[in-house]
Amino acid sequence: MSASMIGMSFLVLGIVLLLGKWIRVMSPPLQRLFIPSSLIGGFLGLFLGPELLGNMVSWAGFNDSFLAGGLFPAEMFDAWATLPGLFINIIFATLFLGKKIPGIRDIWLLAGPQVAHGQTIAWGQYVFGIMVTLLILTPFFGIDPMAGALIEISFEGGHGTAAGMASTFEELGFSDAADLALGLATVGILFGVVFGIVLLNYGIRKGKTEVLTNEDHISLDERYQSGIIDFDSRESAGKITTRPESIEPLSLHFAYVGVAIGIGYLILQAFVLIEEITWGQATDVYLLSHIPLFPMAMIGGILLQLFLDRFDVHQTLDRDLMMRIQGLSLDILITSAIATLSLTVIGNNLIPFLILATVGIVWNVVAFLFLGPKMMPSYWFERSIGNFGQSMGMTASGLLLMRIADPGNRSPAMEGFGYKQLLFEPIVGGGIFTAASVPLIFYFGPLPVLIFAAVAMLFWGGLGLLYFGRK
Repeated sequence: MSASMIGMSFLVLGIVLLLGKWIRVMSPPLQRLFIPSSLIGGFLGLFLGPELLGNMVSWAGFNDSFLAGGLFPAEMFDAWATLPGLFINIIFATLFLGKKIPGIRDIWLLAGPQVAHGQTIAWGQYVFGIMVTLLILTPFFGIDPMAGALIEISFEGGHGTAAGMASTFEELGFSDAADLALGLATVGILFGVVFGIVLLNYGIRKGKTEVLTNEDHISLDERYQSGIIDFDSRESAGKITTRPESIEPLSLHFAYVGVAIGIGYLILQAFVLIEEITWGQATDVYLLSHIPLFPMAMIGGILLQLFLDRFDVHQTLDRDLMMRIQGLSLDILITSAIATLSLTVIGNNLIPFLILATVGIVWNVVAFLFLGPKMMPSYWFERSIGNFGQSMGMTASGLLLMRIADPGNRSPAMEGFGYKQLLFEPIVGGGIFTAASVPLIFYFGPLPVLIFAAVAMLFWGGLGLLYFGRK
């Protein structure tokens, strides 16, 4: 693939993303549902690609038309297909860069209930996903048992994790799982926001919210829904920490991201080497070689942040600038991942796909409605709604729902949610176990992973119900 085609692919992808934003601004229903512009742009790219437009032109008998393969060249689609696996490393490397890493005790005191609730949801997605795979999908549809991990990878991990696991699925002989995971992640985002708004209205009417009352109603002004910030209300995107004539601040922050990913790469290679010279040769089980880079990039980011907290006396890293890098990477990832989604794979596995999606949604709603009030000693609705949004595919969805439930930030939900990530993301939701779950099922079978996940779910559920819930 030529360098010019790679450059052109980025330019066209930017245009597709911009059109997605324009469609959102011009469509009040999409605004009220808070559908991200990247998701809309991804669907636009999917429609104009070979899966939809190309097939429709071929079905119409115009096989010689330049649109027979879609509006975009095949080389451009090939370039887009490589982007999710690249940008997921950037996203995970930036998760904790620029954040002050608090002590474990501080996290536990403030965010303990949200940690227990979030961990219970995540491990439950493994439990019910593997159970439905063992009982229904594998016996009746011949689906690979590794599909049992797809609910957690897609719903809790989102598009980034689903895309980042594509190479692992390919190596382990379950290549269809990548498209199924991306499809499930898309379903999760759509239903997460829709059901979240429904649950918010339900909570207000039934008096389950502590911030909003029956006299209040959910209302966000049209400007907020459109995603446009009023000119007089616009804030800085970040602080310039270095003089541009020395080094461009954005370049410096991008360099920090590169260092974090490099640290993660070295850690991963060290683990792979240890595995090769120890238990790998003895057992012929090479688990770590199938783990993708992105969870280690997150660990690299945490280690780099701890180093900077101690030695960077000039405080050259700004969290807001790092968030802009993360946001750009996430938009590119979602747009390119959905645009290159294989509808053929989903169509060939439609019933298993719908079963997995239904099981994941039902479990998340049940965990919110029935476990949330029993695990949270105070402000259960405001705290749990954030975990619900995140468990359906995006941290941003959780933050949005918390903002609507607590517009004045009067509850500890938002601060606790931020702290929760430090004891959550390194393990599940794209963390170490998420990355290892598929190789674990491949090498040891689904039953041991099911037992382990069930024990973890019961542990965190019991901690939430019997310890935090009684406070």
